[in-house]
Amino acid sequence: MHIGFLTSEYPHPRTGPAAGIGTSIKNMAEALEEKGIQISVFVYGQKENAIFTEGGIKFHLIQHQKFRFFGWYLHRKFLQNYLNKYIAVDGIDTIEAPDWTGITAFMSLRCPLVIRMNGSDTYFCHLEKRPQKKKNFWFEKMALQGAEHLLSVSHFTARESARLFNFKRKIRVIPNSIDTNSFQPLEGKTIPRSVLYFGSIIRKKGVLELSEIFNLVAARNPEAHLLLVGKDVVDRKTGRSTKELMQEKFSQEAAKRVLWIENLPYDQIQEEIAKAEVVVLPSFAEALPMIWIEAMAMEKALVTSDIGWAKEVMVDGKTGFTVYPKDHKAYSEKILLLLEDAELSEKMGKAARKRVLEKFSTDVVVEQNIKFYEGVVKSGKRTEKKN
Repeated sequence: MHIGFLTSEYPHPRTGPAAGIGTSIKNMAEALEEKGIQISVFVYGQKENAIFTEGGIKFHLIQHQKFRFFGWYLHRKFLQNYLNKYIAVDGIDTIEAPDWTGITAFMSLRCPLVIRMNGSDTYFCHLEKRPQKKKNFWFEKMALQGAEHLLSVSHFTARESARLFNFKRKIRVIPNSIDTNSFQPLEGKTIPRSVLYFGSIIRKKGVLELSEIFNLVAARNPEAHLLLVGKDVVDRKTGRSTKELMQEKFSQEAAKRVLWIENLPYDQIQEEIAKAEVVVLPSFAEALPMIWIEAMAMEKALVTSDIGWAKEVMVDGKTGFTVYPKDHKAYSEKILLLLEDAELSEKMGKAARKRVLEKFSTDVVVEQNIKFYEGVVKSGKRTEKKN
């Protein structure tokens, strides 16, 4: 069996930065290759054209194309033709693509197309309550309608996507996974009274709420300190730096105990996770957050949001706590409880890793993916697609 992945991001020195989607593709591609399955990864929007094999995986770096008119259509047709060439040459059995911006709209591929729902622009606009460009909705709906098979990383994302796009199709749910050998607890690293947030400094991740929350934590615990690791993003609503907006919300006392690290290599983030006594992730918009699972795998007690997808990752009161981010008082109280009760924090951290091993480890999830793709290849290409 030969599976191709189409993506705009992938964690590799030659492909530039990558977020959660790229990381999840990398985890799965490497795990599938180890099981003897042929893998090709097509990374578009790159600075160069290149084809090379590394770790048994064949990579295609596809240079960004510029078109004077109708770029949204011609770009997709260019990628279609490129994919079809290698589907034929290399005998690729199926292609997987993400739902984000509907990159496969207008494509007609020579093998079954699978779209994995990591969260479309439509989905995130809905969660963030912000307006969406009509063309993005149209592209995403066309892409989903054109796929032979649909996957989702969470039941919540599957339900919301089906409702938003108004279709009734079978959607298989298989969560993203992580390599639990790479993410393990590091003994003796924890710094007392340390609180960590890592991820983009952006409104949708709940960071503006975190300023208010930490004010309450700092007022009650004179030793608590907060580390923020992540790139500052221009705020959509105000056009200003999100970091600046956060700074304005911190009390004088809290501000003294906040440290910012904007650029940190991915492997060094694990060191910061290991140092944290509590990890806080008050996000308003996720599909299945990889960073939550990574922190859980390292035996960290979390305080996260309680929205939709959260219940598929966290078990409130067991792996940490889930709280609505706008309830600043309740959220701060859970952080304080974990900071003041080391035994409880350790117990929840161990329960968190156990949950990851059982549900989100690559060893478990790769088998689900193999069975799914065996069914895709066996069923072949549909002759008719239903909305």
